[in-house]
Amino acid sequence: MITPLLDILNGFMDNLESYVFAIGLFIATLFLSRLAERGVTRSMKKRVEDPETQRLLGRITFWSVLVLGTMTALNQIPGVDVTSVIAGLGIVGFTIGFALQDIARNFIAGLLILMRQPFNVGDAVEVAGHAGTVLEITVRDTIIKTWDGVMEIIPNLDVYTNPIINYSELPLRRRTILIGLGYGEDVDRAKEVFLDVIRSTEGVLEDPAPELITEEFGDATLNMAARFWVNQQTHNLFGVHSDVVEALNDVAEQEGIDMPYPIQTVRVEADLPFETPIT
Repeated sequence: MITPLLDILNGFMDNLESYVFAIGLFIATLFLSRLAERGVTRSMKKRVEDPETQRLLGRITFWSVLVLGTMTALNQIPGVDVTSVIAGLGIVGFTIGFALQDIARNFIAGLLILMRQPFNVGDAVEVAGHAGTVLEITVRDTIIKTWDGVMEIIPNLDVYTNPIINYSELPLRRRTILIGLGYGEDVDRAKEVFLDVIRSTEGVLEDPAPELITEEFGDATLNMAARFWVNQQTHNLFGVHSDVVEALNDVAEQEGIDMPYPIQTVRVEADLPFETPIT
């Protein structure tokens, strides 16, 4: 029993320098992993509001640095085949990843969304066929409150792989109102009257200036489009739109401008199979 112990001791003493270097490298890895975790957590506080996500990203950084440093330290010890260890970990990781691929894909998509930040909590967005206000963003899913007040939980993979419309990112929004002008009306006069009332409506921006263009000949009207811009950070977008529609209707009545709606006449004819006798 003494001989094997002596062999082990002799082998340890012969490679003492390698063991000391490996232990030192492992201790340095512990220090660096903690330092990297704190750095990532502090950096994420400026970009991600969710504390849980900040901690999660920090822990991922910690374990990534620790595993890499540990493998490097083990590689310094004679007789340790790091390649076999990595291969074994790879097989285990592949098996787990295949079994949890949907969860893993949503997790990775969540990390990419949090780092890229196409929207923030409180933004009005439309993504993957869902529209509403963002309530929460996690590494698993994105939660929004629809315009009808319903909470929807959308997997992050659907969010990341679909076009995202962020209505809150830019302050200026353009609105379009379609107008049908009667064919007998003075087009230049109607355009002047309509543009004046649009400019005078509160919330309509002077720059970019409102415009009114003639688009096409309709069945019963000359179709026109009024376009104007609203700063949604200072005014209610839909409220200004409603005010402009009401103002156009009022001024059309006051100025006697005809804005007809299509009228269809339906004629019904019936052929009776026999003449109804008169009694």
